[in-house]
Amino acid sequence: MPTALHRMINQQAAALEHVAGLDLAERAAVLAAARRVVVTGTGTSQHAAELGAAMLERAGLDARWVPAVQWSRWSAGHRPGDVLLVITHTAETAFAVRARAAAQEAGVPVVSVTGTGRSWPEAIGTVAPEESETYTVSYTSALGVLARLAHLAGAPEGSADDLRRTAEQVRAVCAEPGIDHVAVPARSLAVIGCGPWGVTAREGALKIREGARILAEGFDSDRFLHGSAVPYTAADGLVVLEPAADPDGLTAALADAARREGIATATLEAPAGDPLPPLLAQIPMTVRLQLLADRYAALRGQDPDEAIVGAWADSALWRMGTPGR
Repeated sequence: MPTALHRMINQQAAALEHVAGLDLAERAAVLAAARRVVVTGTGTSQHAAELGAAMLERAGLDARWVPAVQWSRWSAGHRPGDVLLVITHTAETAFAVRARAAAQEAGVPVVSVTGTGRSWPEAIGTVAPEESETYTVSYTSALGVLARLAHLAGAPEGSADDLRRTAEQVRAVCAEPGIDHVAVPARSLAVIGCGPWGVTAREGALKIREGARILAEGFDSDRFLHGSAVPYTAADGLVVLEPAADPDGLTAALADAARREGIATATLEAPAGDPLPPLLAQIPMTVRLQLLADRYAALRGQDPDEAIVGAWADSALWRMGTPGR
């Protein structure tokens, strides 16, 4: 029986097509008028914030990402002309909620990207609540919103048509993931990539940890080289993302070094054919890694839909940082 995770993964193409049709001009104008845009989120939403800031930079904006916990603690350092862009699927993530509240108290304009049906008046609603605790469709639809906001603010890519092309690639990836050659590691898995592919590596590793309960970590290529590779052995696995996108050739060289160390190594490349702009190309690659997490979960007999259990699920932990505590 398909998992909820699998169902959510397969809804992503339709979700991106939905995002392509949203009217985002008013929110984009708020961002375009800012002296600086600070993009924030937690966990998966932080990865969206990293890529979102890069998309907004393509529009010529002064944009940077900050973990929500940092903004909520240090928001006194905001500047005149700042706009805060908050990403949270549930609109309940403690530090994202606190960051938004701090910004509003300081008079900083806020634009938010949430799931549908949330009560925040400034929110751009993307999709209905996720059915699996391993979040997928909310992430890729948030990236779609961020790409469109950037395009409306002046970026050359991220148009509605670009998003529809991205949806076509996602649909093709769901039909043929091309991940059967990626072995289940005996001990742990490293996912590495250069530039934006490093962000996708971290997001993919998070899905594998959550969904399959495998020790996995995502790395930028240079960080993997500078000490992080040291403990990896033949008991581990390595996945490299789009090595041809690395202008220095380091990603491919790391894959070669891993093979010489006896580490099972697999390469995932962008689909052949009409190439997407690099930041949008992260979406179909992310979907491949989500499908890898679902495949690993099935092979290991894990339930990817209930990721947070035991003491880690203590509601008091998740409420820490909530305004009023």
